[in-house]
Amino acid sequence: MAEVVLASHNPGKLTELRELLDGLPWQLRSAADFGLGAPEEGAATFVENALAKARYAALATGLPALADDSGLVVDALGGAPGVRSARYAGADADDAANIACLLHEAEGLEGAARSCHFVCVIVLLRSAHDPMPLIAQGIWHGRLLRLPRGKGGFGYDPVFLDASRGRSAAELTTQQKHAISHRGQALAQLRAQLSVRGVFSGL
Repeated sequence: MAEVVLASHNPGKLTELRELLDGLPWQLRSAADFGLGAPEEGAATFVENALAKARYAALATGLPALADDSGLVVDALGGAPGVRSARYAGADADDAANIACLLHEAEGLEGAARSCHFVCVIVLLRSAHDPMPLIAQGIWHGRLLRLPRGKGGFGYDPVFLDASRGRSAAELTTQQKHAISHRGQALAQLRAQLSVRGVFSGL
């Protein structure tokens, strides 16, 4: 099994990615396993932040690195929380604080103005200086709820409504969520790229 470091300390994200990458000959390990801190995420785009995180983890560990930069985008709020989704309510904010901050900011939004979408960009580097990183992305469209619903998932899942199912992301089963989510889409795209590039195993 090839060791791959996930450039994240988020246990929910680690669990989801392990499930979505099931079947690959990888042992996916968290950045926390190596005592890594969190790199700066000061870029304006998801892809730049994901690349920075992957390079940081690969350089620090000498291992292939996988990084996910994800967020919720509300167009009526100028794209917020966007790339600042994980720290929308402050650097040390937890999910509940971020959700509370978002709902407060969106309080006056009505109808179509509450439309939103999750974005996920996945980057895989085989080494810190990999000249051809694999980059995959996914988008999941929905609507911002006024109150949290459901106990599953993490992040903004309780306030993101998948309109086609009439349920929040936190009310979906794991299998339902993986089939349609932004992260599920990005990982499916990454798997296809791994196969085409001939690095599906071994890295």
